[in-house]
Amino acid sequence: MRRSLIAVLFVTLFASAAHADLKLGYVDLQRALLEVGEGQAAKSKLKGEMDKKKSELDAEQAKLTDDKAVLDKQGAMMSEEVRTQKFTEWQKRLYDVMQKAQKVQVELQEKERNELKKIFEKMDPIIASIAQREGLTMVFEKTDSGLVYAPPSLDLTNELVRTYNEKHPAKFGGGGKAVSAGGAGKAAAAPVKEAPKDAPKQ
Repeated sequence: MRRSLIAVLFVTLFASAAHADLKLGYVDLQRALLEVGEGQAAKSKLKGEMDKKKSELDAEQAKLTDDKAVLDKQGAMMSEEVRTQKFTEWQKRLYDVMQKAQKVQVELQEKERNELKKIFEKMDPIIASIAQREGLTMVFEKTDSGLVYAPPSLDLTNELVRTYNEKHPAKFGGGGKAVSAGGAGKAAAAPVKEAPKDAPKQ
């Protein structure tokens, strides 16, 4: 329903533009995010952190799996009390690792939101400057506006990316190179492996 109303608005605006001094433009913020240097640097940094955290979690989960195998093998030789105690301790360790994995996922998602927010806030005045320079009445965001079609001549994304990179050149840590726009994607949170059998229910 919302997209239909916005589509009607666009039709009305374009029709009005034929009879009035109304100039429109649009930007694709998602594409711009993938193409500006700071966006690529942010995603590269987040991926590095994600890979490090994932490696740590994988090691802890592998240790838990090995310890469970030993416990299962030696359990028959233990007293009921000792076996129960060791299994309880193992379950607690497993629960702690699962909680840590969830915490890491939330932290990475929050970092991603903060990094993207900073970039979008820098884009706003650039878009306003381009609009004023070109004498545009309105500038729409391609995705959120529900835009289905508009002439490529109204697309300001390339100019947004060019101007952004001039004003805010990216700084890649450790001499890293920018990832290609085609290979960049939404930063993924650290994946959590399937919990071993006998995992405590949360």
